[in-house]
Amino acid sequence: MKNIDRRGFLKTGLAGAAGIALTPAAISADLKSPEGEIIYRTLGKTGLKVPVISFGVMRSDNPSLCKAAYDKGIRLFDTANGYQNGNNETMLGNIFKDIPRDSFYLATKVKSAGMTREGLPTAETTADDFLAKFSESMSRLKMDYVDILYVHDISNPEYLKYKPILNAVNKLKKDGKARFIGFSTHRNEPAVIEAASESKDWDVILTSYNFQQTYRKELDAAVKKAAAAGIGIVAMKTLAGGGFLDKEKTKPINTSAAIRWVLSNPDIHTTIPGMTQFDQLESNVRLLTDITLTEQDKNDLLLAGAETGLYCSGCSKCVGRCPKGLFIPDLMRAYMYAYGYSNPLEAQTLLAGLGYGKDPCSDCTECLVECVKGFHIREKIADVSRLTEVPSEFLA
Repeated sequence: MKNIDRRGFLKTGLAGAAGIALTPAAISADLKSPEGEIIYRTLGKTGLKVPVISFGVMRSDNPSLCKAAYDKGIRLFDTANGYQNGNNETMLGNIFKDIPRDSFYLATKVKSAGMTREGLPTAETTADDFLAKFSESMSRLKMDYVDILYVHDISNPEYLKYKPILNAVNKLKKDGKARFIGFSTHRNEPAVIEAASESKDWDVILTSYNFQQTYRKELDAAVKKAAAAGIGIVAMKTLAGGGFLDKEKTKPINTSAAIRWVLSNPDIHTTIPGMTQFDQLESNVRLLTDITLTEQDKNDLLLAGAETGLYCSGCSKCVGRCPKGLFIPDLMRAYMYAYGYSNPLEAQTLLAGLGYGKDPCSDCTECLVECVKGFHIREKIADVSRLTEVPSEFLA
């Protein structure tokens, strides 16, 4: 970040400054605990009181790290049916099987089969498939219930009303297998969240939320509306790409500042930063008692906002511009998984689902896709698509 000159910052950084500026009305009142105690917020109408820092377990495979997080006061652990081919849930099940069940919260996610690129269901999107995956998750977790069950990756408001899946999750809630139900959303978040706030079906929303998103005004309005309707709001992707602005990892993001910025919004009830190392845990534990956004934090985020970074906010303005019909947002998400999250296996899994092969741009002489963030689309696609030919055992 130090190589941004003043002219470059003024040209690109100030344009994004409005997106991360904090007005007094948006700042939460619980930024610091006077007694050094953990800051809790209530997760909407669920009534669950959760620390402002929770644990996104997707990339973690170290049970000692997860147990240490619990010992230090983190109480909500977020996983999914598909993470690490199920090993993520198995790890958590082994950790928590002997710990009092009322002392922690577990959230898992199940992705429906057969979804189209537009986020709509097909004949393959059945309740039976969803329930089978959930049953598999419960077996791995060794639990009688989960505290939050998310329908994974909803990007189209129409899907919120899809009866087979909606009826399935409501039945699981009625049967006590899921205390609360919600969904995760990675793109088109404002429209999806606003639609959810107008229904009575959803208890919790897990949404992307960070200082690099290009549609801050719309997202904030939707989040505010949902929180006012009693829906708990959990923020993911808070580091805007895994903690670095470049694939070489020479430009670190002030991760504490990024999380503090998210939590300065009182409508965000908790965050689930991913942690794979003990120093990351220690840094995040400090935020449990103090999330005050300092002037240095703000300056660091302004400078970071002037960079292109690794994070694709999924604005979808590029969709339809590729002559070959490539779905660019998912390809950019794979790139972020590989180089931002250092999770090439997750990137490979996403690429395999897309089915574009090792270099889908090789027969194009010129890329017609322009990115509002300035990504070199063709270069990134060629780079990450190489993973399709790497044996998965080398990526685990």
